Amino acid sequence: MTTLIRPTRTVLASSFTLSILISLALPAAAKTPVATGTGGAVATISEPASQAAIAILNQGGNAVDAAVAAAATLGVTDPFSCGIGGGGFMVIYLAKEKRVITIDHRETAPASFTPTVFQQDGKPMDFDTVVASGRSVGVPGTVRGWHEALDRYGSMSFRQVLAPATALADKGFKVSANFSHLAQENEAKFAMFPATAALYLRNGKAISEGTLLRNPDLANAYRTLAAGGVKAFYSGKMARAIVDTVNAHSGQMTLADLSNYEARLRQPVHSTYRGYDLYGMPLPGSGGIAIAEALNILEGYDLRSMPREKAEHLYLEASRLAFADRNAYLADPEFVDAPVTGLLSKEYAARRRELINPEQASVQAPVGDPYPFQNDSSIPLRPNANKLIAESAHTTHLTVSDKDGNIVAYTFTIEAWGGSGIVVPGYGFLLNNEMTDFDFSGPAPNVPEAGKRPRSSMSPTIAFRNGKPAFSIGSPGGSTIITTVLQTIFNHVDLGMSMPDAVNAPRLSERNGMNTDIEPGFAGTAQALALEKTGQHWSKTPEEIGAANALVFNQDGTVTAVSEGHRHGVGSALVQKTAH
Repeated sequence: MTTLIRPTRTVLASSFTLSILISLALPAAAKTPVATGTGGAVATISEPASQAAIAILNQGGNAVDAAVAAAATLGVTDPFSCGIGGGGFMVIYLAKEKRVITIDHRETAPASFTPTVFQQDGKPMDFDTVVASGRSVGVPGTVRGWHEALDRYGSMSFRQVLAPATALADKGFKVSANFSHLAQENEAKFAMFPATAALYLRNGKAISEGTLLRNPDLANAYRTLAAGGVKAFYSGKMARAIVDTVNAHSGQMTLADLSNYEARLRQPVHSTYRGYDLYGMPLPGSGGIAIAEALNILEGYDLRSMPREKAEHLYLEASRLAFADRNAYLADPEFVDAPVTGLLSKEYAARRRELINPEQASVQAPVGDPYPFQNDSSIPLRPNANKLIAESAHTTHLTVSDKDGNIVAYTFTIEAWGGSGIVVPGYGFLLNNEMTDFDFSGPAPNVPEAGKRPRSSMSPTIAFRNGKPAFSIGSPGGSTIITTVLQTIFNHVDLGMSMPDAVNAPRLSERNGMNTDIEPGFAGTAQALALEKTGQHWSKTPEEIGAANALVFNQDGTVTAVSEGHRHGVGSALVQKTAH
């Protein structure tokens, strides 16, 4: 595989770190969720993370370098949703070679896993009990993913890109209201683990807004990586600390599980929609496939000519159909031969479209049969419809571009808010609870197995038009990631919204359940009442859905970075040179 030619790594670590510290210490402009300019651009949910990316770009780094720097900083400022104790999916566009590659660094199940690992006396175990234990922890993939990205496509070392995050973990940052709220929600879980309680609780209560939070142990972990590289995480003292911590809390992980972990470079899922080429994550990511199927269904309608409620009704119904298939067929491709070609077929989408009543919502969509569209003469078993399993909604997405046109869309996670709740003593990072993304009972494609990666909804996406980058988009939100990305594309392409408006519009998440998830304030609006006339039903407990970040590549050569305007405490969009 060809790679980008990297500039020589000549920057002295000490002078580099000093320049990073100076840039982080400079007074920041008011946090803004939208910025347009030239050069590189970044959108994250955290101002320090966005600043870290710009600092790396200003030092001559490329989009991959900046993405890892932002991700490491998010591990400091947003540790309840991401960090080196988890895993993720990275989609990279290499401008010089005009190609898209993906790096799957999803967590894997330890070798001890069997399909009944989450069962007791033949029945599924209590979900929350499993979450807050070592049983839920998968072998972390984030550090291996960062290494693969930097080594193949970056221009800087771990020492350089981790410098902003290390400095911030040492120096500390002031806890936001959102951070304190999330800690409060997890007080009971965090209190179970002394290292976690010492970091995020004060006398058993959540750390309060405005508190200066330092994490010298995490700074130590980053320094260990800077000095020893990827091996320092997957073998040696840090690996032993991870294994001991997992096994002290009912887990069964070994040093071999860590040392055997591999990231996967996979071909992206490619689909087309109304003149756009869309590239997303393949399996074990289910989002790229589900989004493509839903858009293929919607492509058969002239949505722009319809009243908004008619178009949104069709968006909800297309999502319902795509989720029926996603739940039934998709899982780790190294364990399950999923009918991906059939699911991505335009002809199959036309067959699914026939099930939609433009005037009336369906109660629950049936699973389709994509096998006739597979060009496969075998007669595979047809799976039953599987219900949507619980999937935590707490992840983070960032997106970065550089002056040379390289783009990174990156979603990574530790699963639930606070993951398993277990901080690794001495290293300051939370371990994931990613194994709860498996189905607890079967038969199903997504049951636990040794070495298997649980199905994911993370959906980092890059769109092109006429061969040129058009936009990137992604979001956290568990299974609502898929609908957030899908709806944002629908809003932008079909409803003609600007990307900031598309991101900030009320989110509706239909995942083939009895009710569609909505956000606070939506019920009772004219938009909601119009949709109710078609028989759409809303969830009774509205919650904020997603925290999207996007880049738009404008025809005049500028780039617009877009983050949330009101969700998750407002996001941070920055460009290297602001357009006037």
